Amino acid sequence: MQHEALSDFLADKADDMKALDIKTIDVQGKSSVTDFMIICTGTSKRHVASIADHVANEIKKIGLVPLGMDGEKEGEWVVLDMGSTMLHVMQEEHRELYQLEKLWS
Repeated sequence: MQHEALSDFLADKADDMKALDIKTIDVQGKSSVTDFMIICTGTSKRHVASIADHVANEIKKIGLVPLGMDGEKEGEWVVLDMGSTMLHVMQEEHRELYQLEKLWS
């Protein structure tokens, strides 16, 4: 799957779970870790964990395997690493505090 198609797929699956304020940021040339970051907001710890879990399950259905997922037990900020794209699902307080969009834009 092409990098842009993967990013679109991940954002779409987050949207399926009613993630809020979904942003995709192209960090090619700015980051040696990934090419795209998707940042979205969940309304509670359970919602954040559910969004990330749903996206991880959907990606497995198309034959891809996440490189890792961290933070799902706490549910405040979950990162799903797909190599070329990283999905950050955050509660509003964490999103405002860390301002990833501002950092990487």
